[in-house]
Amino acid sequence: MLIAICCLSCPSQSYPEELKLQSLSIRARVSEQTLLGDDAPEDFEVYDLAANFSLPWQDYSTSGWGMGTRLMVSAGMLQATGGNAFVVSAIPDLTLGSENGRFTLDLGAGGALLSKYRFGVQDYGGPFQFALTFGVGVPLFNNLGLGYRFLHYSDAGVNGSDTTGADFHMIELSYRF
Repeated sequence: MLIAICCLSCPSQSYPEELKLQSLSIRARVSEQTLLGDDAPEDFEVYDLAANFSLPWQDYSTSGWGMGTRLMVSAGMLQATGGNAFVVSAIPDLTLGSENGRFTLDLGAGGALLSKYRFGVQDYGGPFQFALTFGVGVPLFNNLGLGYRFLHYSDAGVNGSDTTGADFHMIELSYRF
């Protein structure tokens, strides 16, 4: 209740009139290793397009370094034995780095929807998956950047204990606006 009162009493200028597009990225899976949970019984290929939008909560010093928030939305393809799935996700992120987005370190948690959730012997449990992510990005040339992203999908046991999520190590090529 206290949080709701604080949010309602904040001045209106602390909220942007619209989300500002920060960057677009093309991402692809590059590794089969897992970090969280059990090893996935299926080998997945993942390709997607992600867009990052700035959120209003940020604190950068006069040097241009600090922390901010953003919303990462993506749409792409998940491929494995038994077919393909269209995947969309929305993940709020906390970012550390430069205000211009050239150097970033981010951590986020959100959700994803899969058009198909059974692949061969692997069952994600349902179309909704919790999504956890960690990423780092560095400048490559002018507005182009290169990054690494770890992405984890799991139903967190909501659909039973016999479901398996998946971990993806991805490379991203991004363009900053």
